[in-house]
Order: sequence, then C-alpha cells, then structure tokens
Amino acid sequence: MAGSTHTVTNQAPPLTGYDVFTSDRVLTEAVQRHLAAGPREEALAELSGLGRGCGSLQTQEWGAQANAHPPVLRTHDRYGHRVDEVDFHPAWHRLLGKGVSAGLTDAWSRPGGHVRRAAAFLMWTQVEAGNCCPLSMTHAAVSALRADPELAAEWEPRLTSRVYDRELRPAHRKAGVLFGMGMTEKQGGSDVRANSTAARPLAEDGAYELTGHKWFCSAPMSDGFLVLARAPGGLTCFLVPRVLADGARNVFLIQRLKDKLGNRSNASAEVEFAGTWARRVGAEGRGVPTIIDMVAATRLDCVLGSAGLMRQAVAQAVHHCGYREAFGGKLVDRPLMRNVLADLALESEAATTLGLRLAAARDAAEGGDERERALLRLAVPAAKYWVTKRCAPVAVEAAECLGGNGYVEESGLPRLVRESPLNSVWEGAGNVQALDVLRALGREPAALDAYLTEVGAARGADHRLDAAIRDLLTDLADLAAAEGRARLLAERLALVLQGALLVRYAPPEVADAFCAARLGGDGGAAFGTLPPTLDLAAVVERARPVA
Repeated sequence: MAGSTHTVTNQAPPLTGYDVFTSDRVLTEAVQRHLAAGPREEALAELSGLGRGCGSLQTQEWGAQANAHPPVLRTHDRYGHRVDEVDFHPAWHRLLGKGVSAGLTDAWSRPGGHVRRAAAFLMWTQVEAGNCCPLSMTHAAVSALRADPELAAEWEPRLTSRVYDRELRPAHRKAGVLFGMGMTEKQGGSDVRANSTAARPLAEDGAYELTGHKWFCSAPMSDGFLVLARAPGGLTCFLVPRVLADGARNVFLIQRLKDKLGNRSNASAEVEFAGTWARRVGAEGRGVPTIIDMVAATRLDCVLGSAGLMRQAVAQAVHHCGYREAFGGKLVDRPLMRNVLADLALESEAATTLGLRLAAARDAAEGGDERERALLRLAVPAAKYWVTKRCAPVAVEAAECLGGNGYVEESGLPRLVRESPLNSVWEGAGNVQALDVLRALGREPAALDAYLTEVGAARGADHRLDAAIRDLLTDLADLAAAEGRARLLAERLALVLQGALLVRYAPPEVADAFCAARLGGDGGAAFGTLPPTLDLAAVVERARPVA
C-alpha cells in the first residue's frame, strides 16, 4: 500500500458555522445606535437569527450553487408557444424564499424598519449578491407606487409580504410578489430622457399599450415591472404586470439574457414590448419624479450591498491570516500584513457606518423629518459614488491576503471580486452620481445645510477632520463650471461624512487611523500604507469574525 505523500497543515479552517451579525461589531453597534429602545431587543434577536443562517454551511452552499448554475432562458415551450420564462437552480429559489421571509422586501411595517432591513440586506449580500437584486427592487417599488394611492393599496401588501411565491399567475391570486425595473434603452443608457418606448392610451382609465424595448431589464422572472415610456403627455412611469388579471400572459418578450462579469445567479434581460398592457403610475409627463424615490432606495442598497461585500472580503482575509503561519509567526501578527488588514478594515467600517446612518435617515424621513430627507438627497449619491468605487480594490486586496488560495474559486474570493464592480455601475455609474451631487448642491440648499449640520456635529474632535471640512467649504464656495471636478467633490463629501461619523461613533483607534490616512494624507495610494504609529492591532482585532 502506498504511503501518504503529504499531510494538510497550516491551512485556515473554513469560515462557517458562525453568526454573521454578532461577529460584526460595527454592524451590531450601528443597529443599537440607530434603533430606539422599544424595537431594539427584538431586532437584535431577529438579526442574530438571520446572522446564524447567513453563516451556516447550508446557506453558503446554496449561494455557491446559485452562482455556479446561472439562469437559463426558455422562449418557447415544446409545442412552439411563446412562454418567455427563466429557469433557475433550486438554490436560487431557496435563497429568495429566505430573503423574503427575513423581511428584505419590507422596511415599512414597523418602527426602525429601514435600519433593520439595511442590516439584514448587508448580511444577506455576503451569502449571494445576485438574489439581492429582486429583493432590492421589490422593496424600492413601494416608494414609486405611493404616487398612486389606489395602486399602492392594491400592490403594497403583496410587495411587503413575507411569502415567496415563484409561480407565474395573476397577482391577485398570490400571497407575495416580486418586482423588477426597466428604464435603460440601447440609445440612451443612463440618459432616460432619450427613452423611445411609446405608450398609447387605451379606453380603460389609466391603461396603456406599450411598444418598444428595454436594453437592461432586471429580474425578468418577476411578477411586475416599473418602466418608463413616452406617453402623449411626456415621459411617464408605468406598471407592467407579467400576468394579466384574467390569467393571460402579458406581452413580455425576453430576447436574451445578459452574460455578465459577475452577478451570475441573477437574470438580466433584453425585453421587447409589442402591444404590452400597462397601468400608469402617477401623472403623464412625471415619470422621472415618480420613479426617483425608487431609484434613491436602490442606490442606498448599492451602498449597503458594497458594504456587505467589503465586510465579507475583510472577514475572510482576517480569518485566514489569523490561522496562517509564515516567516516565524501568524500572518495577522506580522507588521506589514497587519497594516494591510487594518487598512481594509477601515474601509469596511466606514462603509457600514455610513450605510446604516443613511438607513436611519430614511426611517426619520418617513416619519416626516425634513432635515433627514434633505440629507439623503445629497448624501445618497455621494455615498453611492464613493463606497461602490472602493468595493473592487478592497475585494482584490483581500483576495491577495489569501495568496494563491484567494485566487481559487473554492475560497469564494473570486466571486466577491467579480461582484465588486457591479454596484458602481447599477442605478447610474460614477459620473451619473457625481452629476447628481452637483444638481443637489445647485438646486437644493437644504441638502447642503443638512449635510453641514451632520458633519458639524463632529467638529473640534480631530484636527484633520476640521481641516478637511474647511477645505470642503472652500471647494463648495465656487460651483461654477464644476462638472469637470464633480467626482472629486463627491469623493470629498463622502470621505468627510465618513470621517465625521467615525469620530463620533467608532473607537478612537479607528477614527484616528481613518482621519490620518483618508483625510490627513498620511497614507499611500495602496492598502497597507498606514502610519505604523497607529494602533493597528486593535483595528484588525475589531474586524475579526468570531466563528
């Protein structure tokens, strides 16, 4: 009998069987900070239950399976009838069912609902980001439908349901529904005003017939879609049901599915409308204002999704380096690797802290707080621009912390790397966000006032933050011909806001390191260039997931 050729040593165990929520100190602290005493204990218990599910081996396997088996388009049945259906691996349906039952489409039914959902969404992204797309759009659709109280009364209970029903049948016969969205067209891209889909009014009040196409239609297996089309009165928002009330399939021709870099489990399609029945949402000519709240909600989910991807990447890197030995000791204890891990941890903590603060602002705005609503108008596009931009370099650097192991699919890091650019592109790429920041600054003075009040709460606590606020005020004093520097403005707005939040809420060693490297210019361009005089060991330990 042949002898053993090797033994397995010096390998980290898999990061599984742990509570993704309670092992994330930054996230748990944010939830405790932003929830009132009444709902806090219930929320912490509920999120811990979801956290244990996210960290379980079974759920992690579902995520890997859904990603490894992308959806398949079936345009016709065996007899030649047009069906336009998308088939998914069973793991996809299991994940969607868990996500819906966890309340990821319902931030509206209880106090602090947006904070609670944001924490859950950030965790669920770490399991499998693709299924978060329909969850996000279903959640966000509620905002748009409220422009039409009658439609909202009909559809909101289905959208916020905790029941996942995968069957295609009339919505009134379902306990829960999912929504997708279609705005982008070939000729326009992010310029939705170049929309050419035509909407012809029908005899029935509020009903229209659509003719046209959508170059990107997310989650085409959904029960309904919010789309933009050009009615006689101008660009208008419409609800397109997948199945009509009498049980007939609406005309919804799926031409092909996109073959994407990442987000492989989720279907993104090109669709054609040819006599497609639709119901108007809001007034004719008010399509963009009607759908803008939905877009704001999905943009916040981009921030939360990127924060979740960064958290998982950092957790995997710190976990690996806590076990792996090299050069005479644990990697996590080597000064240079500790510097890299601490730098990554700063980026992750800043993203999570900002994302949860914006979710808390959403809760307050829903309660009528106009200052918080104004803060969101400026802070969401700035955060969406910056946090999503930081996700890809964090994921790549975290994979490198695992060395060659991080380049192997089984580690899970390549999936994070492929997913990492998506949120920067989805719901308006970087330039769109930067220009939206300029619009908010130029047209809505209350937004800047709310932002300055927020960062001003931290003034006097760190001289580097104070200097960054002064420099920002100088930048904002002259917005004439500012388009060419819009990205720099968005970046500085986000960084100053992150710095202010960390100075107020994070441990001193975290705030000190962030202000030194991100605001004070004491770090380099690459990760792992923090000043060695900082308490980097404490920063890394705070990011360690406790399995």
